[in-house]
Order: sequence, then C-alpha cells, then structure tokens
Amino acid sequence: MSTLRHRTSRPYDEPEDVAPLREAMVRDLQGLGALDTDEVIAAFLTVPRHLFATDEPLETVYAANTPLVTKKNSDGQAISSVSAAHIQATMLEQAEIKPGMRVLEIGSGGYNAALLAELVGDSGQVTSVDIDPDIVARAQQCLAAAGYDEVNVVLADAEGGVAEHAPYDRVIVTVGAWDIPPVWIEQLSADGQIIVPFRFRGLTRSVAFERQDARLVSRDYRLCGFVPMQGAGEHTERPIRLDGDDVVLRTDENGPFDEELLRAALHGPKVELWSSVVFDQVDQLDLWLGTAIPVFGLLRATKAPIEKGLVGRSTLLPVPTSVREGSFAYRMKRPIEGTDEFETGVYAHGPDAEVLAEEYVELIRVWDREHRDGSRARIEVFPAGTPDGDLPRGRLVDKKHTRVVITWP
Repeated sequence: MSTLRHRTSRPYDEPEDVAPLREAMVRDLQGLGALDTDEVIAAFLTVPRHLFATDEPLETVYAANTPLVTKKNSDGQAISSVSAAHIQATMLEQAEIKPGMRVLEIGSGGYNAALLAELVGDSGQVTSVDIDPDIVARAQQCLAAAGYDEVNVVLADAEGGVAEHAPYDRVIVTVGAWDIPPVWIEQLSADGQIIVPFRFRGLTRSVAFERQDARLVSRDYRLCGFVPMQGAGEHTERPIRLDGDDVVLRTDENGPFDEELLRAALHGPKVELWSSVVFDQVDQLDLWLGTAIPVFGLLRATKAPIEKGLVGRSTLLPVPTSVREGSFAYRMKRPIEGTDEFETGVYAHGPDAEVLAEEYVELIRVWDREHRDGSRARIEVFPAGTPDGDLPRGRLVDKKHTRVVITWP
C-alpha cells in the first residue's frame, strides 16, 4: 500500500488549463516508455512543474522532451536547468524509490526534488544540494511556493556529499558526472544505489549503480544528457579544432594527438568503407565502440562543412571516432536501396586511413555478431587504489577517485 502524499490541497491557485497539460505530458511520457510505475506516474500528475519555470509558456513547461534552462554562464552556456521531463521520469523509474527512503539529490532545480518528496512520502526525507547560491535560493523559493518546503536544500559543493542527513538509500545525481567521489559511496546505506549521468570516454549514460561493499556495479543504464558538474568534480573535455569551431573532435583522453596532422588529414583524401551491417540500436553500438576503440573521441560538425562535403552528415551529432596519430575514422550511415533501412559505414582521413577504416568496420561487425541480441555492458566502479590484479578484464578508464571497468558478455 502506497503512502504517497498525493496532495489534495495546494498552497497556490492553479490555472484551469494546467491540469490537462500535465495529464497530456504524462501520456506522452508513457508513450515514450519513460513512465511505467503507478507511483512515479502519480508524482508527475501531482507536482506543478510550471511553478519551477515561471518565465516559460505552459506549453513549453509541460512538453515531455524540453529542458528548461534556469541559468547560463558568461559564454551563454546552460549551467543549470530543470531537466526534460523525459529524463527525469527515466531516472526516477531507474531509482525504484519506496516510501520512507532517504534520498540525496545532487544538483538542485526544485522540481525533481518535489517529485522525490512525493515518492518518499511523509516518512521519508529528501535533501538537495547545489554549489550555486542563486540556484539554491531559487529552488527553495519554488519548493515553498509549490508546498514542498520540507525538502532540505543545502548550499555546498556536492563533492563532499551532505553528511548531516546521511545515510542515504538513494543518491540521485542530476548533473553530468565524470567521476564518483568516495564520499557518495560512504554516505550510501549498505544496500543503497546511486543513479548518475556518468561520463566515460566522452559518452554519458544514466547508470543505476548498486553498492557492493566499496564498489559499485551497474544494474541498468540509459542514454541521457546533462549540464556538467561544477566545483571540485568539474572535468572538461579536450577540444581539437580541425576546422575552426565548425569541425571539433572532443576527447577525455591525453592522446597521443597530433593536432596539426589531424587538421591536415581532414582536408586530404577520404577513405569510405561500408560494413553491410544495418544501422540501428545506435545507443548500444556507440557504447560498444566507446569501449573497443583504443584511442577515442567524438567528432561533431556544423552544417557548413557538411554541405561542402568536408565531413559526413552524421557529424551533426557527436559520432564515435578512432584516432591514431595524424589519422582518424568515424561512423557514418547510408540508405539501403529499396528499403527504409540504413547501412553502417566509416569515413577515414590521414596516412593510416585505410587501416583505421578496416579496424573500425570490423568492430561494427563484431558488435553485430555478438551484441545485437540485446546483451548489455557491465559497468563497475572501484576505488582508485584497486590493484590491476583485482579488476575484471575489460575497458579500463582511470579517473581521479575511481577505476571504471566496462565489460561485455
């Protein structure tokens, strides 16, 4: 029996047209597969999302896939937002929150904390922490206006967690995290879980981690995107500009990268190789490529170089890229004649273009043979000092606090 609060009275006057919009958003989220359980559906039907984005039109606020930016930096980049309802629903379903739980939310927007408050009920507790005083003040005001002033909103660098309300049954991270600080695990209950937009090799997945003593083991992961972490946990990617800001290779790795040779390679001859593999299940394919390619980056371009034929159209979104000194290769697709399907292939540039393209295409074919059946990667997070001999075999990514190993069945 659920003990959700399902408020029948509200500390505000709600416009008549809000309830139908909220119900339509929930139907859309169900249609997208983001909402499943009665408890999470009820929370979305209850919390007034528009009170957490008062400057936005109601139709925008209640769109299933629209993030609501609440603060930008001096460069105009979003540094805080009310995340798209779709990804919030996905993460809350991943979290499997029960009444009475204690939850730490890292990154405050207010709305997600209110959803959490609905899920834990009167016997639970929600703590939300953010490094930005403006965001904290805004979250407090919005939560109070919506009737959720019981949420603990804390101003602090989340790298240190929030010890005074620990232990937590769930830690839910609502900003992109490159690493897992040890204190997040230490403040977790023995059977607790961390749900985090986790970045490895430039790729981000919302990973539901279960605690197993000092390590974390993935239970589930989904594609997602979030504004990056600020403070001590901030980690910036290295941009390699191959054609000004129009063609940029971004990487989490140190190299080796010969930027001058890579720029020259882009403007040289192109090798094109196709795999005979149908282009689908792209989230899984890209994750496989991210674990299998030795030196990895993500290539993205604007429309101008695409229209000039400098790079392929797939680069409008970041595409997995294999780099070897002054050469690089990246994933492409083309229509299969007489069908609605596409074929997966590779474009490559530079002195080693032919070899890189052949290696890349073979990785695509391995995925097609061994992982298209739906097999999922296992993501494990170990303390930084864990010896190599105590780690499973797989793609190892060393971070500041942790050693991450990704393996495939």
